[in-house]
Amino acid sequence: MQYTIEDISPVKKKIAVTVPTEEVEASLVSTIAMYRTSVTFDGFRKGKVPASMIEKRFHKEIYQEATTELVNVHINEIIGETKLNPVSRIDYDGGEMERGSEFSYTISFDVMPEFDIPSYEGFAVEQEETVVNEDEVSSVIDRLRSNMAEIITVGEPRTPTTGDIAVIDFAAHDEKGDLIDGIRADNFQMSIGEGQTLPDFEALVCSLKPGEETEGPVAFPDNFFNPEFAGKTVTMKIKMQGLKERKLPEVDDAFAQKAGGLESVEKLRDSVRQSYMKSRDDLNKATAQKTLLDNLLKLTDFPLPESMVESNINILLDDMRQKLERQGKDLSVLGKTEAALKEELQPEAEMRARAQIFLMTVARKNELSVSEQEVDMQLHRMALQAGEDPAAVKDYYVKNNLLFALRDRLLADKAMDAIYAKAEVTKVAPKEPTAEVSAEAPAAE
Repeated sequence: MQYTIEDISPVKKKIAVTVPTEEVEASLVSTIAMYRTSVTFDGFRKGKVPASMIEKRFHKEIYQEATTELVNVHINEIIGETKLNPVSRIDYDGGEMERGSEFSYTISFDVMPEFDIPSYEGFAVEQEETVVNEDEVSSVIDRLRSNMAEIITVGEPRTPTTGDIAVIDFAAHDEKGDLIDGIRADNFQMSIGEGQTLPDFEALVCSLKPGEETEGPVAFPDNFFNPEFAGKTVTMKIKMQGLKERKLPEVDDAFAQKAGGLESVEKLRDSVRQSYMKSRDDLNKATAQKTLLDNLLKLTDFPLPESMVESNINILLDDMRQKLERQGKDLSVLGKTEAALKEELQPEAEMRARAQIFLMTVARKNELSVSEQEVDMQLHRMALQAGEDPAAVKDYYVKNNLLFALRDRLLADKAMDAIYAKAEVTKVAPKEPTAEVSAEAPAAE
């Protein structure tokens, strides 16, 4: 087997392969021999069927399998000898082998660009100091109280206040008084004062007592997620079926035990404080790392493999699709074609590809690697966060060929940590307002 390499571009290779007749014959004979040991013909014992009969009966299958197997062997040999690192699928262009003839074909694929990594040792970057005030801790305690509140029916005939839950029937009507499909519900439970619905709608609800009904105009904003109603005003008819309120638990040691399995309120507050500190410290470090990476990327210039950009576009589009599906919607509510959405996502996809290439190059230069155990540990963490079975999560990643992408992400994280460890990091006071970070008490064991 002989081959020549052609540089289609700095990030795309094309390899022309020529296979001599002798190798073609050997490959075909080997594949026919494999068939001969497994197939049966009437009048012949298994394994004793003449090779010519096997070749004639299974000609198409034999020649396809022999060609595929030989090409795969060659690809592995070529990649090993040239040390090329394909970052896309390998495209094959060629037919099938024929008896008594040389066999020629080409393969092409994208590769990582070659470029000089700028010096990052001592590179200056600022990281915000981690500060948590007691008001933030109290806010988390209040949220825990709300989550553990007892929901009871309001006995007195009154209008809703912040924190109440109104049980309502509602339906929207157009200017002709006709019912509008898709904007109606019975016994809908609506939390008051949490910004879950349009202001006009909540104002109407808050004007009612249980058993009362009303109607009035409700205006949809111009940027409403459903373009069918964006900028329009409808008449909403509402009836309040009931009113509920939350009875908050007292903040005492019993509450601390139930909320986080801790023996005292002070230990609960300390747990929340530590959780907040870790979350915010991780966020501050990640923000500083991104700033550092962005500044390093400004010092580099390299072409991007089209396949990497396209892959990132598809990932971003899938993320967008999944978020909408969790809301019971699909991409059509955005009022744009998939092609238009992909065009909008192109700049972000290119930015992601640049960061990936840079970090993977740093990882290769520093001989970093990711073990199977590290991949399994990450899958386990992801499963715990999602409340899913770790084995099921790993099976999903295996079946959908996602393990390579996960390994690359972990490798990129290692490269970023290596860069950051050599940077000149200066701690600075946190900016105002402080970034919102989620923190909760640990679950009781």
